[in-house]
Amino acid sequence: MSSKTLAMKSIAVLGSATLLLLVGCGANTSQPLPPSQPMAITVTPSSATVQTGGVQQFTATVSPTGANQAVTWSLSGTGCTVASCGTIDATGKYTAPASVPNPPTVTVRATSVVNAAAAAFAAVNITNPIPAITTISPNSAESGGAAFTLTVNGSNFLTGSSVRWNGSDRPTAFISASQVSAQFPASDIAVAGTAAITVFNPAPGGGFSDLLTFTITGPTITTISPNGADTGGAAFTLTVNGRNFVTGSVVRWNGSDRPTAFISASQVSAQIPASDIAVAGTAAITVFNPAPGGGASNSLTFTITGPTITTISPNSADTGGAAFTLTVNGSNFLTGSVVNFAGVARATTFVSPSQLTAAIPAAAITTARIAAVTVTNPAPSGGASNPVNFTIGGFLPRFAYVANAGSNDVSMYTINATIGALTAIAPGTIAAGRFPNAVAVDPSGRFAYVATLDFDAVSMYTINATTGALTSIGTTVTGGGSANSVAVDPSGRFAYVAGADNDFGFSSFVSMFTINATTGVLTSIGAIAAGITPASVAVDPSGRFAYAASNAFSVGETGNVFMYTINGTTGALTSIGTIAAGIDPASVAVDPSGRFAYVANAELFGGIGGTGNVSMCTIDVTTGALTAIGTIAAGSNPVSVAVDPSGKFAYVANLNSNDVSMYTIDVTTGALTAIAPGAIAAGSNPRSVAVDPSGRFAYVANGGSNSVSMYTIDVTTGTLTSIGTIAAGTTPRSVAIVGILQ
Repeated sequence: MSSKTLAMKSIAVLGSATLLLLVGCGANTSQPLPPSQPMAITVTPSSATVQTGGVQQFTATVSPTGANQAVTWSLSGTGCTVASCGTIDATGKYTAPASVPNPPTVTVRATSVVNAAAAAFAAVNITNPIPAITTISPNSAESGGAAFTLTVNGSNFLTGSSVRWNGSDRPTAFISASQVSAQFPASDIAVAGTAAITVFNPAPGGGFSDLLTFTITGPTITTISPNGADTGGAAFTLTVNGRNFVTGSVVRWNGSDRPTAFISASQVSAQIPASDIAVAGTAAITVFNPAPGGGASNSLTFTITGPTITTISPNSADTGGAAFTLTVNGSNFLTGSVVNFAGVARATTFVSPSQLTAAIPAAAITTARIAAVTVTNPAPSGGASNPVNFTIGGFLPRFAYVANAGSNDVSMYTINATIGALTAIAPGTIAAGRFPNAVAVDPSGRFAYVATLDFDAVSMYTINATTGALTSIGTTVTGGGSANSVAVDPSGRFAYVAGADNDFGFSSFVSMFTINATTGVLTSIGAIAAGITPASVAVDPSGRFAYAASNAFSVGETGNVFMYTINGTTGALTSIGTIAAGIDPASVAVDPSGRFAYVANAELFGGIGGTGNVSMCTIDVTTGALTAIGTIAAGSNPVSVAVDPSGKFAYVANLNSNDVSMYTIDVTTGALTAIAPGAIAAGSNPRSVAVDPSGRFAYVANGGSNSVSMYTIDVTTGTLTSIGTIAAGTTPRSVAIVGILQ
């Protein structure tokens, strides 16, 4: 072996030995290689809200540092396909779709190009934009004109946008994102004035646009002379000043034509007979122009001053009782004013312009009945007051009626006057219109009326005084769409129906009717504006004022109570303004003294479990105006309020807490105080509460359990005690009670 070869082998051996030596002691002299870090991706922002057609930039960060940053972007959603979810480019710029998917959520995904398992997500909530209006065409029309199409130009319009006229939807056609059109009926331009035009985009997002004004040109009244007269005065000439009057213009008194003379385009005059001012109250003065064009003007109020009764004390007496002194409170009383009791003039003492007293003999109260109390002023002013009812005898509960919305009928019951229990009257029910929503009876207990949600109708019935059975006498059509609520005035001469518009989902009317005293048939005398979707109407015990609880333009917002005076001769309503209520006002009730009013604010669109409350108001007994005195908590979604005949207690049906709240009433201030324990259980979804005329029993219609809950009332504390339930029809919505005097 050569020396060179030997040397190489020696080096190889030495190298091997050295390697073994290093391996053997390496654990003490060096660190192992670190483990590889997992790949992760972060998307920013992780969530976003984007309007339809809008853009949102997303970025993706890949970790650890030094990792390949390249990602691919993709979209998905349960309510959309790839195309209808929008688009996203290679840089992460997302463009929302033109319409909102359902559900309105899109998922953005960033995926690593080198590791498909590495991905991150962002949630995008797609909303509708708020529309904007720039112009409308036409922007005006003559009053009394024909139906027309309105074109609205602007931006952010979409399929589902609605054009609104004073807050009420009109049938709308989507043309493009910058134009929609709507159909307007002739009734919208029947009266001179202005209307607010808006566009509403539906949720999610969406909302109201700004407004533009549409002008209805036609006769307009600025002043009338005189603007008032004493009751019992002579016939006179009324001068009406304004603009746009024409030959053939007619002055109207509460909607009835009066002989009119055309003087100029700015003045007409009319002959008003003495009979128009025989009773204290107010009259609506309008001017109507003939076709073509034509239409009605705005309204001004003519005031007939004279004796007015606000309250009487006492307001009842037992049959066969002793003679007593009746105190009559009101206004415009004179020396020589006479109190009439049951149509007979009584010995009267003038105390002040706001108070009279009268001696009522025992002979006047020997028979159970309702006696009208009026005041007559002496000549030359003269005139008679409004009537106020005095009850002779005691009421006993006799019959109960329940409107069943699901089975389209009315359940009929007798009431056990001793214990309050209900018993069905054969055959149990009588047919009503579609979706009966409310029932009311006249004070004499001879007629019943049922408001139905479909077909704009009120079903009319006679009541058999012996058996309580109802007999249909037909239906009448309302002036304001679906009928939500019906009320009869204390004299039994007039009825009022609050309703919602079937065509557009909103309404602006309380329909007014006279009642035929013999047959009970209703005859329309017109309708009056009542805001958006009036849910309830009530009349005060004096029969001089009416109130309608109405929702706001948007659900879940604060509503209003519309206030009216009642013409004691014609039954016509005249607006005296509005007062704010709570959210989604569903029911209004007036106490028996006519001094307080209560409104159940349902907060229905806050969802099940929404609290709701009761608004409390005082009533100006002279003007009828309400003044808020606060609110008090109720159960979940209060939908009905009732006051007992003594005026000491109030009860509220709570739709989603399935109970009835109980309150005492402060007879001085009207404030409510909860009665411990606060509420008593009812059936499922109680929709209506009513108290019988004796004040000893209460009844609740349970819409979810198809039953009526029955209770006794502790006349000292107001506490309710359950005495059971009885079956009703399907989805009972309202209950009314008939009592008899004896």
